[in-house]
Amino acid sequence: MADSRSALRPHERLDVWQDAMRLVEAIYRTTSSFPSDERFGLTTQLRRAAVSVPSNIAEGAARRSTSDYLRHLAFARGSLAELSTQLEIAYRLGLCERTAIEPDLIDRTFARLNALIRTHERRIRKPDALSESPIPNPESHA
Repeated sequence: MADSRSALRPHERLDVWQDAMRLVEAIYRTTSSFPSDERFGLTTQLRRAAVSVPSNIAEGAARRSTSDYLRHLAFARGSLAELSTQLEIAYRLGLCERTAIEPDLIDRTFARLNALIRTHERRIRKPDALSESPIPNPESHA
């Protein structure tokens, strides 16, 4: 019998995509208890940022070039940073507890996303090139 992971699409096999999907689920569960007056505020922003992370990973993986993939991974990282900030705002406003989201899930997702970005950057970088990364701040949250 074939490995169940072999039936998955390529992006679905990525640990970072799976973590990002767990984040989406956790954000939806957490924001479901937010007050109704936040429905068009933080609730929507948190959900959109969360959904954007695995969506951009998947879209990038479906692209034909490594540079397109890297661009979408950078979008995913930006959305993850946005999500992290919005979640901090929700904590500070008392809308949820810090334990509402698995404590290391965001950090682990950042680390795995940064590792994937570095792997693909190495593939397109010339061996003698010492130029800066096309994606700013590759070490953040790693």
